Amino acid sequence: MAPPPVIRLHPDDGVVIARTTLLPGAPVAPGVTATERIPAGHKVAVRPIAQGEPVRRYGQIIGFAASPISPGQHVHVHNCVMGDFAKDYAYGIDAKPTAPANAPASFMGIRRPDGRVATRNYIGILTSVNCSAHVAGLVADIFRRNPFTGDDPLAAYPNVDGVVALTHKTGCGMTEGEPLRLLRRTLGGYARHVNFSHVIVLGLGCEVNQIGGLMQEQKLAGRLKSLDIQTMGGTRKTVAAGVEFVKEVLAEANQVRREPVPASELTVALQCGGSDGYSGVSANPALGAASDLLVRHGGTVILSETPETYGAEQLLTRRAVSQEVGEKLVALMRWWEDYTRREGAEMNANPSPGNKAGGLTTILEKSLGAMAKAGSTNLVDVVQYAEQVTAKGFVFMDTPGYDPVAATGQVAGGANMVCFTTGRGSVFGCKPAPSIKLATNTPMFKHIEDDMDVNCGTILDGDETVQECGGRIFELMLRVASGERTKSESSDFGAAEFAPWVIGATM
Repeated sequence: MAPPPVIRLHPDDGVVIARTTLLPGAPVAPGVTATERIPAGHKVAVRPIAQGEPVRRYGQIIGFAASPISPGQHVHVHNCVMGDFAKDYAYGIDAKPTAPANAPASFMGIRRPDGRVATRNYIGILTSVNCSAHVAGLVADIFRRNPFTGDDPLAAYPNVDGVVALTHKTGCGMTEGEPLRLLRRTLGGYARHVNFSHVIVLGLGCEVNQIGGLMQEQKLAGRLKSLDIQTMGGTRKTVAAGVEFVKEVLAEANQVRREPVPASELTVALQCGGSDGYSGVSANPALGAASDLLVRHGGTVILSETPETYGAEQLLTRRAVSQEVGEKLVALMRWWEDYTRREGAEMNANPSPGNKAGGLTTILEKSLGAMAKAGSTNLVDVVQYAEQVTAKGFVFMDTPGYDPVAATGQVAGGANMVCFTTGRGSVFGCKPAPSIKLATNTPMFKHIEDDMDVNCGTILDGDETVQECGGRIFELMLRVASGERTKSESSDFGAAEFAPWVIGATM
């Protein structure tokens, strides 16, 4: 039996979602038919909505009618706009104990000497400044596997996943204080990351972000090899020294062995990009179901993208384990309001042209769908960008909504896996953490199947429930954590996407 042409998410909603493109005359509710063409994933009114009246989806306000809206009419940016409304933060009112899983899940992980567990085994090359980026790339290229030709300089080291250069565009021409501290916190998080067996940091020598200062501030002494181009005597000598170091440590890095470890050793970064009107219906809630399973098994999930939580934060504060944790989240929202105001922008500038083409109208609507990735367990902590995550359970990290910057912060904070939902299609990786890509709809999944790991469009097609799809995602998490390659890994994504958050003036 074919599923109905529209999706109703809550009894209080004045709109439903088109499962496929609807033509005029298509039924959308008892006694209501579409009065115009409704694109797939977009909203159609099922009752009259007066001008100024809230428009609801998920039972929550996603905007306000800019003009009277009739039943059967397309609801989008032309007649639905942002507006202020009161939010009841009700700190902790919905917090409740999380029932542990009946039978503990496990995966085949890499136990490091300090007891931490890795899901991958890379050698990393970090840069203190953009001026050393090319040199870092030259070192990594010597050892680069070609995913398309099969050429493999590391064939003799099967337990080493690769040598990766993670470069960035800053490190100098910047002010000290918070901009420098944030960069160093990010680099420090990567230098300590459990998925790196060894790390080199390359500098130029005269930059603001001096390697000595980075190592001292982040307590990295003894953890990495440091080189700077000016001291070494130029590019060729620095490359030679970097290559020599990698060759020296390859045998040691290759000695790792995988062993059974509990799922509680997983810390998963939750991401969405290229979202559409289906994101909050299929992939995001399915990932939320998987997140709940991981938390029940003692693991950690990190939700971020603060601007894409704006307008839905009141639903997370109700799940906070304490008022203090909830107030941390609200304080982030106030900071972002001030930040965008200071920069002459607004929070509703977040939905991209692709988001809107896919059916998302306001940041309120986008946020309500995005937060579904975090499931339903308690909010146990709120941390700053790239801050080390130590709590078990659902944690929120402050980041921009821009996916590479957000994921970079989460991995710096300790995530050893990324789960990334997308509706329009997004190609992404985040070395040294493997990235699982989740498609919101079947047509997109089939169109770019080489980049997608999971089709959550089965939910829209009526073939699978959210919980069933979430269970499938959780099982894939365990397999990928055990070494199964993701689609982004098969195309060698994950180095160019390293993008620390740049704040402050460029001097």
